[in-house]
Amino acid sequence: MYRVRQTVNCVAAEKWRLTGRGVGVAVLDSGIVTHRDFDDRLYPMRDFVNGRTGWYDDHSHGTHVAGIIGGSGRMSYGRLCGIAPGCRILPIKVLDHKGNGKIPIMLNALEWLREHYKEYEIRLVNISLGAVPEEDSGEGSELIKSVEATWACGLTIVTAAGNEGPEEGTITTPGISRKVITVGTCDDDRRIGKGTMVNYSGRGPTESCILKPEIIAPGQMISSCSNRNDGYTIKSGTSMSAAVVTGALALLLEKEPKLTNKEVKMRLYQRAVDLGWPARRQGWGRLDVGRLLR
Repeated sequence: MYRVRQTVNCVAAEKWRLTGRGVGVAVLDSGIVTHRDFDDRLYPMRDFVNGRTGWYDDHSHGTHVAGIIGGSGRMSYGRLCGIAPGCRILPIKVLDHKGNGKIPIMLNALEWLREHYKEYEIRLVNISLGAVPEEDSGEGSELIKSVEATWACGLTIVTAAGNEGPEEGTITTPGISRKVITVGTCDDDRRIGKGTMVNYSGRGPTESCILKPEIIAPGQMISSCSNRNDGYTIKSGTSMSAAVVTGALALLLEKEPKLTNKEVKMRLYQRAVDLGWPARRQGWGRLDVGRLLR
């Protein structure tokens, strides 16, 4: 992965030559640009914000997230390679140029995905965004119902825990859903560079006392694809951590394509590395790709 590939132990993936090939990943975010690290693996983008055609990212978050999941590292001579550089990516724009989103847009995007995921052979959905749970985005909201209806289609959904920590009960929506895989950051306890966020990863439990997050992964100061000039940029947050897990699951589904989303979630539970931290902080533990794939 970008600068932290070895942190999550991708040696096993390299040994088996796993790249996520044949696995489709839908990325609900701010869009994507045709960075050369994506080669020819991008599906046409669906834009639910501006209704435009073609690939673009007027915020940069979506391109960065997609690069962590499936960038090939081509423009860095392989140095900055994503977790699953062979997967195919379906970009779905739900965030505007400021990185903000609206619930009706999310609902439309999820409904479209449920209707069309088979056409694109989508197995994974990455939602690296979140909102503080309120009346229209709480556990009984239409948004959570729509996310869980998408999970019911057999898709494995990975969401960010949010950057509202370190207090308890700070998991953001849709990460509060009891069905999806919610990811926190394992390395936010240290400040790297001036102005870096620290101790931000959302903590559980939810209002219904559901254990969250399920798992944690690196997310601090991650280099990935920029939306400008085929370059790279650095971002931190649980958005990056969720992308790491999504990439790892693309490798797993290439290796074991018959796994259901429930089995994928159970595999994460069985293979997570217990750091001895409180469950509200680490969930089941830290991602280790080598253990996940063995």
